[in-house]
Amino acid sequence: MAGMIPYSNYERALRRQFPFDMFEDLLASPLTAVNANDAFKMDVEDAGDAYVISAYLAGVSRDEIDVELNEGRLSISVNKNETEEESGKNYLHKETRAWSASRGVYLKDAATEGLSAKLNDGVLTINVPKQDAKANVTKISID
Repeated sequence: MAGMIPYSNYERALRRQFPFDMFEDLLASPLTAVNANDAFKMDVEDAGDAYVISAYLAGVSRDEIDVELNEGRLSISVNKNETEEESGKNYLHKETRAWSASRGVYLKDAATEGLSAKLNDGVLTINVPKQDAKANVTKISID
């Protein structure tokens, strides 16, 4: 489990330049963009030979989700646009909602083959096989 680092927190820590930046999450206005950690919940399970990631995306369809594995970084992005097309009504006020969120995790030994994802009852389940740690090791002989 030590190899799984939520890279959104890691990247946030890297870009902090001043001591007061640690308070940026506490001072964020509730009227600003939704905090990515609150947008949707995500669980990462180490199942031995694979990782099983569960993202809870109630009300989101398949075409609104983008899943990508890039150099060990698994990213789940959602772009949701809720609009209702109703003709013949004279609205004085109508609300529509559009939001996007992205969550991710770094899986240091994630394989790039054999990946699978399934959306069922609002839960996106992604299986990421692990590759052998020896595959990344190159033995160098000493002269």
